[in-house]
Amino acid sequence: MDWKKHGKALLFPHIAIMIILVPIATVLLVSSMVFVGTESPFAIVSYVIAAYTLTVWCFRIPHLIKLFKSFKDKNKYARRLQDDARLRVNLSLYGSLAWNALYGILQLWLGFYHHTFWFYSLGAYYICLGVMRFFLLLHTRRYAPGEKIQNELEKYRACGWVFLLMNLALALIIFFMVYWGRTFEHHMITAIAMAAYTFTAFTVAIVNVVKYRKYNSPVFSASKAISLAAALVSMLTLESTMLTAFGDGTMTATEQKWMLGATGSAISVLIVAMAIYMIVAGTKKLKILKSEVKNGS
Repeated sequence: MDWKKHGKALLFPHIAIMIILVPIATVLLVSSMVFVGTESPFAIVSYVIAAYTLTVWCFRIPHLIKLFKSFKDKNKYARRLQDDARLRVNLSLYGSLAWNALYGILQLWLGFYHHTFWFYSLGAYYICLGVMRFFLLLHTRRYAPGEKIQNELEKYRACGWVFLLMNLALALIIFFMVYWGRTFEHHMITAIAMAAYTFTAFTVAIVNVVKYRKYNSPVFSASKAISLAAALVSMLTLESTMLTAFGDGTMTATEQKWMLGATGSAISVLIVAMAIYMIVAGTKKLKILKSEVKNGS
């Protein structure tokens, strides 16, 4: 028996088998956690299949990266998306604008339905993010980065002021969480999915804030600052969800409130600091630009 051949076939199965394994492993894992129980033989089998599926896909990562790079180099639309930062920002703004608008409207409707300021606060926060993105999109659709630098700086500074006002809505969210003990209650599976989304969004937001600085476009920087603010608030709601979904009784209600209060205060301070930086930096650069224009004239 050729053990090497069988081992290779086991670790590097056909791509069709790998694709089929993903929904099978997902269904088995969710079924074991929701319906059967985590200590049953069925659950153990589902864990093994899920671990195997994850392993074979991890082994394929170098090959998948190579295929992705090949596709990106050969496809004209992929090349354009890679080379055109303005297009990438516009697509990002369109997607995030739609998400913020729908999510904000949903929260406002829940506030109206349940008659609580809890959902009104969330709705106001996300709708403000959507409005900010809309005004940035109006600029990026018409002008290339750096084409109207004074206009960009004014929008960048305006976003800083809006962040300060939005912090009032965030303060209400933190207040409801801590003082009234209002939290997000979700199923464990939903909480895990939220964690994956939140950490991904937070990581991408940080990377983009640094990455788009090289384009020297205040509008680009403002759009990524908005994404970072949204990711920070998602971290706060995720912490509340995790405490509710995975709380084992080791933490008292008071300790949970202190923990949420500390995290919320830190996030609020970070957003205020970001807003002040945008206001100060935008004002300083505008003065320098106006001075150069005046001296040049």
